[in-house]
Amino acid sequence: MTFIDWLIVALFLGALMAIGYAFSRKNKDVEDYFVAGRSMPGWIVAIAATGTTISAGTFVGSPELGFNTDLTYVLNLLGAIFGGVLVAALIMPKLYKANTITIYGFIGDRFGEKSKRVNSAMFLLGQLFTSGSRLFIAAIAISVIVFGGIKFDFMVYSIILLGLVSTIYTMMGGIKGLLYIDTFQTILLVGTGVVALIMVFCSLDMPFADIWATLTDGGLTKIPGADAGSVAADGSIVGWQEGSKLKMFDFSLNWSSPYTVLGGMIGVAFFKVCQYTTDHEFVQRQLACRDVKQASMSLVWSQLISLPIVLVFLLIGSLLFVKYKSEFMASGEISQFFSDARDIFPQYIKNHIPTGVRGLMITGLLAAALSSFNSAINAMASSFVTDLYLPIRADKGKAVKGDADQLSSSRKMVFLMGMLLTGFAIITAVMQEASGLNLVDFATGVMCFAYAGMIGVFLTAIFTKRGNFKSVVAAIVVGALIILPLMFQKQLFGGQYIAWTWWAPIGGIISTLICLMGKPESKE
Repeated sequence: MTFIDWLIVALFLGALMAIGYAFSRKNKDVEDYFVAGRSMPGWIVAIAATGTTISAGTFVGSPELGFNTDLTYVLNLLGAIFGGVLVAALIMPKLYKANTITIYGFIGDRFGEKSKRVNSAMFLLGQLFTSGSRLFIAAIAISVIVFGGIKFDFMVYSIILLGLVSTIYTMMGGIKGLLYIDTFQTILLVGTGVVALIMVFCSLDMPFADIWATLTDGGLTKIPGADAGSVAADGSIVGWQEGSKLKMFDFSLNWSSPYTVLGGMIGVAFFKVCQYTTDHEFVQRQLACRDVKQASMSLVWSQLISLPIVLVFLLIGSLLFVKYKSEFMASGEISQFFSDARDIFPQYIKNHIPTGVRGLMITGLLAAALSSFNSAINAMASSFVTDLYLPIRADKGKAVKGDADQLSSSRKMVFLMGMLLTGFAIITAVMQEASGLNLVDFATGVMCFAYAGMIGVFLTAIFTKRGNFKSVVAAIVVGALIILPLMFQKQLFGGQYIAWTWWAPIGGIISTLICLMGKPESKE
């Protein structure tokens, strides 16, 4: 890192702080602070929601995935679009028209105040792991670029640095400031991704026909769970098997693979239904739109925009495979990335991107990391303040009255949530190592912990008249208990395992049946 690189990063962070400060004076009450007074145009929300959707898992994890596997992950993105369309058509109008600050207010209207609080608490618990994992993934790149490696203590320093920066400007500006910041960050992320793809392609210095041949006839994919990265006696790479890096369709019925046609179009579609129905981090942006039509359209467009962005970063990993395989064929020296490719793109930025452009790449990384982390902080704070803190204070006769006092309480809770998420990011660093999953699979799979039970509650509330407080609690608890062993099934059971794309459908169907068992009762 040179002075110019640091200057570019400093200007970027300064711009975020300035935007946050500019909007800090425009929040008059809690509704302004958490849903922007429902005044935001759909196109701003769509771009900002794209940044939340792709996160640092795309910037760091997708190149790892492209290096290790192929393009079958694209089918998951198509499944995400299908799931987004279902939510926009069938579910989003009901959540928006409930006119509550959080989506758990809708559950309160349907099943009573205690059910709202239970769902909000489960969301907060799930977010600690979900958004903690995203911050940990972003810290991998920061650790490589700033400290030169991914030793655990370097990771901790990077997590704390990112957590503090994101918490400060989120606390100042509220959701309206975040939407403009995230729009800026998403555009920056796309630009740096395209530039990086072009630079990696040009650095190969070989005919396109040779690149194509290396990706197809000479392609290799990593065998899941295998000890890989050494050279066998016959000159092949241990733990890798032949397979085109450009393969996009896998029609097999392999339940261990998350990237099959069936897994993408059914499993991921259901996962997205869960995400945009139960996760306030994602739905909060749609609630800030001016009307329900813009809310639904912004959801669909955010999924459509995400597809080409993720494809860019997958191709970066594919081209880096060409680079390091060609170097191995020429010298016989195998790269460390054939055993662990988690930091392959950050290392390329650090060692091969020229001064100035390197600084821009780092701002793109920070944009990816902060856009998802700050949205989680704000969503958690809004849920905690409006669903738990303010109602509980009122129940005890200690109500927080007045807009100024409520805003002050909200900002304090944003800071608290930011610190909690920063701490849990360190825990998820340990969990990812233990799970044996790659970065993308871990970041998405851990979301199912909260989704599996909550989707049963929401589907019951939206489409039926069944359910009560007891069945709500039972559905949430059973959903979480189903996901926990699935997260560590490789260590617990070994052999064949069920890919994360099926975790939400399995847990969600069971939790829905449990919630439906409850007979309707008075919300009081």
